[in-house]
Amino acid sequence: MPRLALLTSGGDAPGMNCAIAAVTKVAWGLGGTVVGVQDGYDGLVAGRWSELTRERIDGIWHWGGTILGTARSETFRTADGRARAAERLRQDGVDALVVVGGNGSLTGAHLLARETGFPVVGLPASIDHDIACTSWAIGVDTALNTIMEACDRIGDTAWSHRRCFVVEVMGRQCGYLAMASAIGTAADAVLFREQGKEEAELVAELEAMLVRAVRERGKKRILVLKAEGVQIPTARLCDQLQAAADAAELGIGVRYTVLGHVVRGGAPTFRDRLVAGRLAHAAVWAVLAGPDDVRAQAASTGLMAGWEPREPGGIDTPDRSVQLFALDDVLAQTDALLDGSHPTTKARVKLLGAVQGVLSL
Repeated sequence: MPRLALLTSGGDAPGMNCAIAAVTKVAWGLGGTVVGVQDGYDGLVAGRWSELTRERIDGIWHWGGTILGTARSETFRTADGRARAAERLRQDGVDALVVVGGNGSLTGAHLLARETGFPVVGLPASIDHDIACTSWAIGVDTALNTIMEACDRIGDTAWSHRRCFVVEVMGRQCGYLAMASAIGTAADAVLFREQGKEEAELVAELEAMLVRAVRERGKKRILVLKAEGVQIPTARLCDQLQAAADAAELGIGVRYTVLGHVVRGGAPTFRDRLVAGRLAHAAVWAVLAGPDDVRAQAASTGLMAGWEPREPGGIDTPDRSVQLFALDDVLAQTDALLDGSHPTTKARVKLLGAVQGVLSL
């Protein structure tokens, strides 16, 4: 009877529990069993895992977070720690490992496969949407909906008090949440790291936008989305904007809200449930029912299941919306996504540049 191990790692993302339930059920359908590893790679090294039963996964489909927990592991960062983890898995009769997580988690999965030959397949889960070879990561849609709801509520008080609000959202290395939220919330401006602008330039642009919005358009509600990866502190930015508004006698107050970790929580949306379930199906197929060359790839470099990827070179699965990519390729292209050289990043920045003037209308 085939046996899988499953762990969630890195920052939690809505939809992780959907992936846990889906992996377990698909494995059951193929005659296998699944053990859930507690606390990510830390639990993997320590051997903290137990059978995922119907009682454990029943009802978790709509829960945020992850029932398996997540934690950093300094031991797993070492080759010896990864070797110990692989040996524990083999001793317990585990045939393959499924890792649900982001960039760092997938890096660990790749190293485990490459160094020990243990089959690994990853599911991209990151609200920052900072993973290549997938057009959607688990948790992104829920995070965007949470941001939009928060901004809608903030907009109500902004209208009532004639205020400009700067809303900071997560996205340390990737500004996707700020970019997409700016469109979805009808924001007046958006700041993200990939713009590559210095503080003085950003402030000058926002000050000019603020004056136009109030004097020319008579706006009472002004909304600015800011990714946390933009180096200027949000409080300092607001102080400068308030000083500019006062100097121009605009009669408008400037406030800020840092949404922070609230964006990570909550019940996953339909899209996140769908994507998690279908990625899970392809991942289990890859290591339990896929052809020999696919399973060999899982044991040599590790694989990741990607949702409707734009990058070439993927391996087809029974789900035509999901392809598998070697983890070394995923990680290389993710580096390009984050340093700005990837076509996807260039397209995002170009699009936002083209509509910047439209946002404040």
